[in-house]
Amino acid sequence: MQRMIFEREHIMFRDAVRRFVEKEITPHHAEWEAAGIVPRELWRKAGQMGFLGMAAPEAYGGGGVDDFRYNAILLEELAYAGATGPGIAVHNDIVIPYILHYGAEEQKARWLPAMCSGECITAIGMSEPSTGSDLAAVRTTAIRQGDHYVVNGQKTFISNGILNDLVIAVVKTDPDERHRGISLLAIERGMAGYERGRNLDKIGRKAQDTAELFFHNVQVPIENRLGDEGAGFRYLMEQLPQERLAIAVAAVAACEAALALTVQYCHERRAFGQPIGRFQNSRFWLAEMKTEIQVARVFIDRCIADLNARTLTADEAAMAKWWTTELEKKVMDQCLQLHGGYGYMLEYPISKFYLDARVQTIYGGTTEIMKEVIGRAMGF
Repeated sequence: MQRMIFEREHIMFRDAVRRFVEKEITPHHAEWEAAGIVPRELWRKAGQMGFLGMAAPEAYGGGGVDDFRYNAILLEELAYAGATGPGIAVHNDIVIPYILHYGAEEQKARWLPAMCSGECITAIGMSEPSTGSDLAAVRTTAIRQGDHYVVNGQKTFISNGILNDLVIAVVKTDPDERHRGISLLAIERGMAGYERGRNLDKIGRKAQDTAELFFHNVQVPIENRLGDEGAGFRYLMEQLPQERLAIAVAAVAACEAALALTVQYCHERRAFGQPIGRFQNSRFWLAEMKTEIQVARVFIDRCIADLNARTLTADEAAMAKWWTTELEKKVMDQCLQLHGGYGYMLEYPISKFYLDARVQTIYGGTTEIMKEVIGRAMGF
């Protein structure tokens, strides 16, 4: 089924991204997985190619085009290649939108050029050891003292945790409040008391640096607060739909890639004198996956169009996130099963697709939280 959301410029952009991934990422990804991190040079190369900050104004070094289709193409091409190491989605689809929507002009001029060039790598600090989906319960505090805040607390499971030069931290500027006590602070590399913990050992996404962050009496200037004090929770709710759609976009692309690998394997692998794809059970599984992935693709393309039109709702983004990531988990399991024992071997790409997919139903809001969002939108 032909996709109708892209124009000539998007097709050209996809070609450029695909060449970049083939040259700069795929040959090195196994090495990065062993190291547990990607090199900073990759970020600078991505910036030089115009793959960072596409929505940022040209005056700040960005692409000057606020069109999520470009973000989606980048997400898809990375997913097709199984390139889960570069944390570009966090940078492009989460952090930069916060700067664009809530940052003062001075903040945009100070941070965006380096973000777009790849010199400044960013992260978002939401999750804490005792707080996951309940963002209003964060315990990291930022107490105002004159012209700065004093920040104390800890974050965990932070993508780009080791590499980041700037993290937007979700903090409590009023510890006695829940939603109304939350603010967003930009905490920068080199600030005294800001420390990184260990690079966490995960079952998948091995090349993605995921770390703990610690704040010990970090003095953060008032000028580093994004937007109004106490408005942080509202800002988070306004931007979460794009984050969740980004996860969904990558999920569908990963499903497509895994199915293509499995179809090829089912043509080549023989059992009892014939390709295993000719057995009815195999054909039915492949047919079901192709159909379900195509249905998901059509829905996600509609969500991409709606996000561009500013009409994508929080509950629709939640639908996209939970449906596609649960589908991804199912597809990866079935594709691995069709590979038999070879699917369990890390030298086969399907095994890494399987491992990398598992976190998708957890971060960005668990499947259960997504259903809660949808149910509340129905009036319950």
